[in-house]
Amino acid sequence: MNSRFYLGWEHIRRAWSGILGSDDLNSLPRVEADLPPADADRVKRLMEACLAGRGGVVSARQRAAVLGELYLTLSATGRRNFLETLVDNFCVDREQAKTTARQLLETADNSSFQQVAGRMREILVSPQQQLLRQFNALPQGVKFLVDLRADLLAFRADLPKLADLDRDLQALLATWFDVGFLSVERITWQSPAALLEKLMAYEAVHAINSWSDLHNRLESDRRCYAFFHPGMADEPLIFIEVALVEGLASSVQELLDESAPDVAPEEADTAIFYSISNTQQGLQGISFGPFLIKQVVTSLRQQLPNLKTFSTLSPLPGFRRWLTAYLAGAQNAVEPGPAVQALHEAARQLKVAAQPDAVFDTPGWWENEAVAVALKEPLLALCARYLHEARARDRAPLDPVARFHLGNGARIERINWLGDISAKGMQESCGMMVNYLYQLKEIEKNIEAYATGKEIAAASRVRSLLRDDEEEQGQLARLRRRLAVRRSSGPADQSQS
Repeated sequence: MNSRFYLGWEHIRRAWSGILGSDDLNSLPRVEADLPPADADRVKRLMEACLAGRGGVVSARQRAAVLGELYLTLSATGRRNFLETLVDNFCVDREQAKTTARQLLETADNSSFQQVAGRMREILVSPQQQLLRQFNALPQGVKFLVDLRADLLAFRADLPKLADLDRDLQALLATWFDVGFLSVERITWQSPAALLEKLMAYEAVHAINSWSDLHNRLESDRRCYAFFHPGMADEPLIFIEVALVEGLASSVQELLDESAPDVAPEEADTAIFYSISNTQQGLQGISFGPFLIKQVVTSLRQQLPNLKTFSTLSPLPGFRRWLTAYLAGAQNAVEPGPAVQALHEAARQLKVAAQPDAVFDTPGWWENEAVAVALKEPLLALCARYLHEARARDRAPLDPVARFHLGNGARIERINWLGDISAKGMQESCGMMVNYLYQLKEIEKNIEAYATGKEIAAASRVRSLLRDDEEEQGQLARLRRRLAVRRSSGPADQSQS
């Protein structure tokens, strides 16, 4: 089990200790951790008891806690079997729904229609959803359901029948985690140590390597904000890290350099969002990021009126994979383009095979000046092409970070060469990073253009990279056509002579 979830489970079990007495714990069905079929039947009877609702509210809470405690004792296989038992036995009654639907069609007056429609609404709330709702009344019950959905998502790929349960659970969580219920809090060095530890554990973009590193990220010229839910008051749902600087930042290593002098916050003109991390896998599909960014921008503008520019310094997690496939295909062209020529020159300098992985897996290749000079312009142009042309089926950008920011109204402001030279940055994106600019007066227009036609807003400097690349590609295409004409006309000329 993921250690993050294990710690979460232990926290939940402590929260339930006041509800579960010794008699409750002794009443737990004796089941094996993997929950074989015979034991699954015992769990089914316990689920039925929870749904029966006998004994009032207190008894219902105790039964839900007993069922939850049993789930926490199971192995990964057991939890999967537990969820499969829930799906197989507690879904919507199809025959009852069909009968009620026919009655709905046959109603003759509005009063009868409303009465039958109300009954239909009750029928369409599945028993499995009713059971899940019971956990909401428990302390840390919301956290239990969030982590249970994380398990569910992991099992879904191999067990498609869990999809209905996932839809039920996601619908519940989306209601409970509406942004109106969330609060934004700034995390500082004075925040509780337990919260700071979670910040270090949850950071998903640029790993926090030490307490000193964390302290640097919470200095006076840095900000960290998070969304919290009242049902999970000690768990950040998503957090954003901000650097207050002068001008656009192009390197995350420079931005996080602990030895760099601080910038007086009141003198900064730019806020750089350099890390946005979702912390709860079980809330996948429920969006918080856009709302957090807007609230943080509003707060910073009020506190620091000199801030004029709001931008990200973002990774490109899929660029290296796309680039490798592109270059591998381009090497088979009749006339190699500038990127392939640069790759061959880099391979010659590094004394490795003229293959993308051979070059980009060479440790420290970017520190070789000749290699860096050869690759810089071609890779910048290809990065611009990746951001604009690598699309999913719905025409959205293939890159997930680009989808997020462009969909929220940002524009591609600048592509940064060697913006992240960490091992992760080089492996995922050959060190490339992107500044997405949130230009406040353009946000709504960009959102509309992206939503209706997947149009990508980009600064002129980025579009110039595209134009240069398109011009080179056009010249190569024209050269290939001339070569093809010469080859096709050569034998004919010889036959006439």
